[in-house]
Amino acid sequence: MLKRLWYVFVIITFSLMANGQKADFKAAEKYRDENLSHKYGDLSVNANWIEGSDIFWYSYKTSTGKNYYYVNASAKTKKLMFDSKYMAAELRKLISHPYNDLDLPIKDIKFQNKSTTKFTFKVDSLNFLFDISTQKLKRVGRAGEKTKQSWATYSPDSTMIAYCKDNNLFLMKANDKDSTEIQMTNDGECYHNYAYNEEDTCTDKKIRASVVWFKDSKKFYVERTDERKVKDLYVINVLAQPRPKLEKYKYTMPGDEFVPQPELIIFDVASQKRIDIDISKWKDQTINVAWTSQKKADKLIFIRKDRLLKNLDVCLVNAETGELSVLFSEESSPYFNNEYSGLSVLNEGNDLIWWSERSGWGQLYLYDGKGRLKNQITNGYFVTGRIEQIDTIGRLVYFEAFGREPWVHPYYSMKYKASIDMGEMTLLTKEHANHSFNMSKSAKYFVDTYSTVDQIPESVLRDNDGNIILRLETADLSQLFKCGWKMPQTIMVKAKDGVTDLYGVMYKPFNFDSTKKYPVISYVYPGPQTESVQYSFTVSGGKNVALAQLGFIVVNFGHRGGSPKRNNYYHTYGYNDLRDYPLADDKYGIEQLADRYNFIDIERVGIYGHSGGGFMSTAAILSYPDFYKVAVSSSGNHDNNIYNQWWSETHNGVVETDNVKTERGAAMDNLRMKRGSGITFKGEVEKNQDIARNLKGYLLLVTGDIDNNVHPGNTLRVVDALIKANKRFDFLMLPGERHSYGDDTPYFDRVMWYYFAQHLLEDYRTNVDLLEFGQN
Repeated sequence: MLKRLWYVFVIITFSLMANGQKADFKAAEKYRDENLSHKYGDLSVNANWIEGSDIFWYSYKTSTGKNYYYVNASAKTKKLMFDSKYMAAELRKLISHPYNDLDLPIKDIKFQNKSTTKFTFKVDSLNFLFDISTQKLKRVGRAGEKTKQSWATYSPDSTMIAYCKDNNLFLMKANDKDSTEIQMTNDGECYHNYAYNEEDTCTDKKIRASVVWFKDSKKFYVERTDERKVKDLYVINVLAQPRPKLEKYKYTMPGDEFVPQPELIIFDVASQKRIDIDISKWKDQTINVAWTSQKKADKLIFIRKDRLLKNLDVCLVNAETGELSVLFSEESSPYFNNEYSGLSVLNEGNDLIWWSERSGWGQLYLYDGKGRLKNQITNGYFVTGRIEQIDTIGRLVYFEAFGREPWVHPYYSMKYKASIDMGEMTLLTKEHANHSFNMSKSAKYFVDTYSTVDQIPESVLRDNDGNIILRLETADLSQLFKCGWKMPQTIMVKAKDGVTDLYGVMYKPFNFDSTKKYPVISYVYPGPQTESVQYSFTVSGGKNVALAQLGFIVVNFGHRGGSPKRNNYYHTYGYNDLRDYPLADDKYGIEQLADRYNFIDIERVGIYGHSGGGFMSTAAILSYPDFYKVAVSSSGNHDNNIYNQWWSETHNGVVETDNVKTERGAAMDNLRMKRGSGITFKGEVEKNQDIARNLKGYLLLVTGDIDNNVHPGNTLRVVDALIKANKRFDFLMLPGERHSYGDDTPYFDRVMWYYFAQHLLEDYRTNVDLLEFGQN
């Protein structure tokens, strides 16, 4: 009888084990990013243009070694800057030290002024000079002998140094050891000083000042911020020695009464005169200096925005008198696109190129120096991205754009040029791929590396019409392919509205079997400033390639409200709904993929993300508890009411209220608006702890304990709500880690693998040493 029961027990045990899948931890470890990095070389060409020429150099590493190349664009020639074996031998002769000719440790290559053949470089602590034309190498001294001090901000002519000390601004003459300090200010104090880094405050040491020089070195300006009333935030570094240490820093949150107050000050070096610019208009406004005059220090242009980020002024300042005038104003709803919005100033302020979403799609507009609209440079139902370069002589602007060509993926950066005055637009890069851009100062040539997630990177030299005149490099992936690595797959699904296309990437196990069923994991980041989908070639896909090798299908696609590369409607979709807006699209997208591919098991769905993705993944499992079975959420801003002011007020909105009652008419109203009397701002964002009671599946929350970006309180408030709701969950705090996990990243990765393996594959191995993952 006992023997029969034993057989029954064995059969049941093996039956249960058969229903679970074994996670392939060994494969996941093999294909971690850091374990793949030595299996491929460079993926792009970084062209270093030699000043005043159409010649550039670059280094490029393949499986056969690293070489340095010298390219003459006008002559359409490419050659070695030097033979690596020869260079290694010459170095050995000079300093009696052997070097690997396949990977020379050369750094800081700099061509000498007005020379296209002579350059200096550094090996270890030594400087060398090499002449390409004669192939002669000589040692020129130790590096660092004339290193400029980190606290010193030199004038363009290198005659003066500006710095901050005791919260105030000082000047001294450069290259003069006995130079007398010139104290330019005496009104600096803690959190209202002249330091470049807001963390550098209340110190009597010399530190870098928040100084920007005019090109003629006669004046400089300072953007100073008053943070004295901004409230403090704290974290505790428990690993500090000899005892845990409290860290305090200024941090503004949405709806805060006291936020940083900007100031703009211009200083004259010779007279030591100071001009405080009256920039006031809106309460709690922000400013950003966009341009200073180049020929003489007589004017600058800055952009002023209200706290709602719906209104802005482009302002001109007379640097001699301090007089301010508004060149033009703009209103944008629901807020200004901070990723691409910008101003380019040409011809000493006589031409202004402005990026605007006034049509719903980001386009370029030309204004004159008095703020009058002259013409629209680009026009159409596509998004113009960043300006790459401006040819002021040829009156051409070079820029990227997204979604203009119907045959091209709308997230690929395609390069164009257009006439500043006529607006005629020409496509320069015709390949269906994501393109880079590195142009010579003459604007005659540019280097372009183009690729997709499933296309090997190609680097080429083009003329300014986009014609390829020289093929430079193709990335060497031979060792990568030999180890079993494979390309991911691009995907497209519909958003929940049934009409909006969403784009992404699918990662499969490299031993993929289409007859099997695999759990699916969605890697998410909600935006709205970007979507964390890889569109250029990627070896690791972040954490996605390694995660897929455990035995998962990992998908990563965008959502409405995600990227400003689409139109204004798309990237502002989440306004006033900062928690929930991407969730339905993610769920619906996964459902479509499961309908399309039989190998996806819709009953086993996981989700993970970091930062905004940590926020989103937790919101997803709490909002759709019957759909998402497992979530791993790291460093999530789960409660945006205690995240930073800019993020939450911009993307969720903030309400402005005037609490002062008056019957003195419009004049008093305008005065009150200018001074900000009675104006308050309130912003409330939906938070994850409010729906903690919905948890049904498995949730792992992770945070670093000294995260001073997304405060650990964001995660701990969700922990508290889950405890009060009597929910079972998992929580990991990483001691000594901030927002990114640094040395603890491998540990976190393995914990995430283990968590998904347990709860999606039912692989409940009992090993506790995570390094044993490789011992399948």
